[in-house]
Amino acid sequence: MMPAARESLLDAAYTALARRPWSAVRMVDVAAAAGVSRQTLYNEFGSKEGLARALVRRAADGYLAGVERALGTHSDPRERLTATAEWTASTARENALVRAMLTGCWSERLPSPTLSAVPSSSAVPAQRRADGPLPSPGDFVAIVRDRAVTALSGPGANKSDSADLARSCELVVRLALSCVAAPPGEDGVADLVRGALHRQLVN
Repeated sequence: MMPAARESLLDAAYTALARRPWSAVRMVDVAAAAGVSRQTLYNEFGSKEGLARALVRRAADGYLAGVERALGTHSDPRERLTATAEWTASTARENALVRAMLTGCWSERLPSPTLSAVPSSSAVPAQRRADGPLPSPGDFVAIVRDRAVTALSGPGANKSDSADLARSCELVVRLALSCVAAPPGEDGVADLVRGALHRQLVN
């Protein structure tokens, strides 16, 4: 199956999820909305649980790709971390799956696949990846922190500099997550991060 068709099915499932609880989303409707047969949908995802895992995996990948973009936006490290925090808060506001993954709070409307890997018999590489472990909120903190450290640490950084940088990056990630759980006012995320980094040695 073409990757584009898989994306169409995931788009259709996500659109259906925006309109009704996951328990009421029917595979036949997802297939019809994507213009494929129900058999094709089952061949691609295996089951509704497989489709749920693929939806969550795609949301995680999309969020982390945005983190990479945010970390490459500015020359000033503080602004790069601010952009990362703003992306985290805005994506979580717009995408219920990202919000659930980052906070660990899965509402009854959402699918809530187990985060541990499930046995996979799929011949589809993308589905085998979705059947693997899914990131927990703690995993996301570590992934984003480590990517930020990699993006911001210059050549020849010594160990204590790296430790300070890692603390600053983790502080920003956790601050962003607090803004997901309790959204601040307009520009609140950026102001909080800039204020927190004001005394931090992020060079």
